[in-house]
Amino acid sequence: MTGRLIALIDDQPEVLKALGDLLAAFGYDIARFADAESFLAAPSVTPVACLVCDVRMPGMDGITLMHRLAQQRHPAPVILISGHADVPMAVEAIKAGAFDFIEKPVDDRKLIAAINRALTQQAELAIKDQPDRDITQRFEKLTPREAEVFDMVATGLTSHAIAAELGISVRTVESYRAQIMEKMQASGVATLVRQAIRIGRLKP
Repeated sequence: MTGRLIALIDDQPEVLKALGDLLAAFGYDIARFADAESFLAAPSVTPVACLVCDVRMPGMDGITLMHRLAQQRHPAPVILISGHADVPMAVEAIKAGAFDFIEKPVDDRKLIAAINRALTQQAELAIKDQPDRDITQRFEKLTPREAEVFDMVATGLTSHAIAAELGISVRTVESYRAQIMEKMQASGVATLVRQAIRIGRLKP
């Protein structure tokens, strides 16, 4: 499991099962809800990374749920799905803040792609909101060699190029990179580059 919890909200049991099975196969943690009210009432033991929600449901509909989440400042992106989609509905959904709008029957590839984009965007926003002090403190925990590799990775050098520059093996460079990513809490090179800019190790 990835630790990325996806909340599925749909009043059709067969849809919940199908989408849940699909996302579980891709390694996502899943929480299923038959209606919006159940989701709002559920204790949030694990923070929800993304919501996939039907638009038309008995009781609170998907767009109303989005407005409620906005009032609560809930940070998770919402992907709305609907079997009765039309252009005005899609426009209303996007205006309400939906990350994406997908028609039923849901195309597996479109849904996975939308979730991945949503999670990537959330990670980027988290970096923008991350205090520079926190990033600096993480950087200061790097060893001198890790700091050297950090700078090289941030400038765009490949592992092979870094290995040649430092006179070490590519495997050793990859080991350093993994340690750096963990210590800096970076999800990838793009995140690392943004961190380097934030703490003045790299000019934008």
